[in-house]
Amino acid sequence: MKLTIGNLAKHAEVTIETIRYYQKIGLLIEPEKPCSGYRHYPPNAIARVRFIKRAQQAGFTLKEIAELLSLDGTHCAKVRKIAEQKCQQIDAQIKDLIALRHVLDNLVKGCQSDSSKEYCSLIETLSKDSDIKS
Repeated sequence: MKLTIGNLAKHAEVTIETIRYYQKIGLLIEPEKPCSGYRHYPPNAIARVRFIKRAQQAGFTLKEIAELLSLDGTHCAKVRKIAEQKCQQIDAQIKDLIALRHVLDNLVKGCQSDSSKEYCSLIETLSKDSDIKS
């Protein structure tokens, strides 16, 4: 089977637009187009696209994925360092999300305790110029 862009997208379970975008940003090499016919991708293109998608699901950005791909499998210490940094970043995001959830919980509680039909205390609080305290 010839691996056209459509076949690549199907086997890698992505859209053709995704393949084109990966080519545009340099994550995937676009094969030369023959004088007549379609471009044909090497069989390892499927594995590369799947790697990119799995890395995205693990939280890596496309820029970080490009770095991982440039290191290949021979630079384990560098890859581990990138993964450790990603873990630290995720931990910081979780901490920020927990704090944000606490603020929102307090806003909801304030809204529930205010039975006024004339205004919404949550909207009023968000409309104030002062910072919201957690």
